Amino acid sequence: MTISIVVPVHNEAENIQPLLDEIVVALANFNAYEIIYINDGSSDETAQALAVAQKNLPQLRVFEHQQSCGQSAAIYTGIKAAKYPFIATLDGDGQNNPADIPALFDYLNAQRDVNPKLTMIAGWRNKRHDSAWRLFSSKFANGIRSRLLGDATPDTGCGLKVFVRDAALQLPFFDHYHRFLPALMIRSGYDVISLPVLHRARERGVSNYGTLDRLWVGISDTFGVMWLKTRMKLTEVREIEH
Repeated sequence: MTISIVVPVHNEAENIQPLLDEIVVALANFNAYEIIYINDGSSDETAQALAVAQKNLPQLRVFEHQQSCGQSAAIYTGIKAAKYPFIATLDGDGQNNPADIPALFDYLNAQRDVNPKLTMIAGWRNKRHDSAWRLFSSKFANGIRSRLLGDATPDTGCGLKVFVRDAALQLPFFDHYHRFLPALMIRSGYDVISLPVLHRARERGVSNYGTLDRLWVGISDTFGVMWLKTRMKLTEVREIEH
């Protein structure tokens, strides 16, 4: 019952404390945990809000990118910095509900007893609170990606995922790779399961992402991941005892 929570943020000052409060409540039954926030070159009061939060929350660790490098780079920074064997990622806008983390964590651990290859539980926002256009573009991109990559993941864009840190560190890193974590896990010989999670409308701040640019970048990156799949060689290794 130990876990590292990784939260990338860019200009989310208004959401820092409310989300932290929810995370602390959600993790009340964990033996130990840490919350890692990565401030990805914010230009608002995010840094100040995190500094205030650190004074009252010893489990909070803060890393800062001097300039914005994107969500994938921020998540990768958090995974590398994490000290616990399991990681949960959350979007910093408050639309993921931290209360879902314990159930995903428990499911992952229970299933790993019978399937050690299972390394990730991906959140699936089956009831989303987004605009009609964002819902359409997400469904369109997810459909193309799933058919081309065969990852059987209905919602790879959901920021809420729980996974094994050591397995994640083996994955190739590239910009926007966070959208392909399930496919990359499967490419490396692991198993991934998607489970429904809650999704909430944004209450504070504004989105940092446009739908069109995210849609087309996601489609082009899909072809890159297809190429990566063709270059992967999975080997069975056994140690020879004297």
